[in-house]
Amino acid sequence: MKTPNDQAKARTRRAFVTLGVGAAAGYGSWTWLRSRSPLTPEGGVEWPLRSVLRGNEKIAKVYFSDGHLSPTFNVSKVDPPRKNGDVGLGEDFDPQQWMLNVQPYANGQPIQVSMAQVRALPRVEQVTQLNCIEGWTIVQQWAGARLSDFTAKYAPDSTRARYVGMQTPDQAYFVGLDMASALHPQTLLCYEMNGADLTPDHGAPLRLVIPVKYGVKNIKRIGTITYTDDRPEDYWANEGYDWYAGL
Repeated sequence: MKTPNDQAKARTRRAFVTLGVGAAAGYGSWTWLRSRSPLTPEGGVEWPLRSVLRGNEKIAKVYFSDGHLSPTFNVSKVDPPRKNGDVGLGEDFDPQQWMLNVQPYANGQPIQVSMAQVRALPRVEQVTQLNCIEGWTIVQQWAGARLSDFTAKYAPDSTRARYVGMQTPDQAYFVGLDMASALHPQTLLCYEMNGADLTPDHGAPLRLVIPVKYGVKNIKRIGTITYTDDRPEDYWANEGYDWYAGL
């Protein structure tokens, strides 16, 4: 007759064997999945992981709409500004020479838009939360023009495009947006933060504020806007993060 100690040892051995078999099966399945397709061009992320991200994106798009608004706050809730991320903010930049380059949809004639022209658009103020993929959040007060108003004024046919791409003047940082998120009423081309003009550290003279996305999409110092049907490259998606990056 087996003692309680013998029974415990037997259970331990069975659990160990079961765990080992499960781990081997999991590793084998992962190895098989990786062998079915070459790496994708999006930062070398294996297709099973990229497929999961694509699936999440499809689900998010189903419930997304202009009525899907990020929370807004009273100005008393504004936090002190936080410096984070400086890719594309090199010192070799002359704000006096800055112009926003716009490539309209379907090979439309490229145009340049000045800061005065951006400021002439209807001014919008909002106090929203910026959510960083690192896990921290911060409430800030923003002022600028809706990207939807900008598009209607300077690239009206471009609303037919599927995507919007943006780059810094030095092309070091770049983001891609789905058109629905780009035209969302809370998506701003922002030139003021917390009641003052943007500083160079926070993207002067013009940055994107898009609270329905994680902070990585809130590109600073925009130099170029492109409307396209081809999914634009995205700096952090190329490093393996989610391209859609929606909240």
